[in-house]
Amino acid sequence: MFPSIPAIKQKKDITTIAFYNVENLFDTVDNPNTADDDYTPSGKKKWTINRYNIKIKKLSSIIAQLGLNKSKYPPAIVGLVEVENAKVVSDLANSSYLKKHHYGFVHYDSPDERGIDVALLYNKISFELIASETYPVFLEDDEGERDYTRDILKVSGHLHGELVHIIVTHWSSRREGVAETEHKRIAAAEKIREITAGIHAKEMGPKIIIMGDFNDDPKSKSVKEYLVKDDFYNPMEKILNPTSKGSLTYNGSWNLFDQIIFSKNFLVEEKDKLYFKHAEVFNKKWMKIYKGKYKGSPFRTYIGPWYKGGFSDHFPVYAFLKKKS
Repeated sequence: MFPSIPAIKQKKDITTIAFYNVENLFDTVDNPNTADDDYTPSGKKKWTINRYNIKIKKLSSIIAQLGLNKSKYPPAIVGLVEVENAKVVSDLANSSYLKKHHYGFVHYDSPDERGIDVALLYNKISFELIASETYPVFLEDDEGERDYTRDILKVSGHLHGELVHIIVTHWSSRREGVAETEHKRIAAAEKIREITAGIHAKEMGPKIIIMGDFNDDPKSKSVKEYLVKDDFYNPMEKILNPTSKGSLTYNGSWNLFDQIIFSKNFLVEEKDKLYFKHAEVFNKKWMKIYKGKYKGSPFRTYIGPWYKGGFSDHFPVYAFLKKKS
């Protein structure tokens, strides 16, 4: 179905970690407690089990290929956002493309009004899960009422024997305006700084990876000034080109909302320790709209009300880690 990866470039000592906004991965069952009505067979999207199964197959086919241009194996870690519940994450992990790669997952239900959550897939051979926890982001609307959003997920475990803390997040959207919603993303950044401070209070020199859809670019105020301070490195900053490269498009311009950020000790090459090598956007030609107004943009499941049968409105991002022997 997809082009094969040349085995000559693949190496056993390269570990891939990835992040993917899977765009409205809902099952077909109505949850009376959330605004998921559109994604039911009788809803506006006419979301059927067949369409759901196609999306699971397409998304899992992408995940299975992430990093295979350098590594012998699919990602050891995959952060996910816009998943409805544990069932859809389980269906991804147990799909035909991923089942043989022994993925477990971490998922908690969030109070988000749309019913979308964050989650983490992990290869059970590469990553030994120790603990996981979620943290709410407290926001208020213009009337002072609680504005419910996605919780932040923290997962701790041994990645190839080394203790690593992974934070998965999905910040508030820009739908009501960039400036009007900036404070919400800054609040999320400040919450993550609280979480990382808590890790530092218990551990000397912890290795931390922050991944997510920040709904802001690497140089946006929320990311550059409030999140990525002197103790973190954001490789995505060098990747974004508004005219040609990012993880999603808006009004003909590219953004790179999807990012993987590393504590700076990942830049140090020490014996038997994982260190950062390279980060990239996975944006193969067959993942793009091939003609018309949106040519070159990610091939998504719907454009407006019209079902197109694509993957997601975001390209996934991934990074390579290597262990110095």
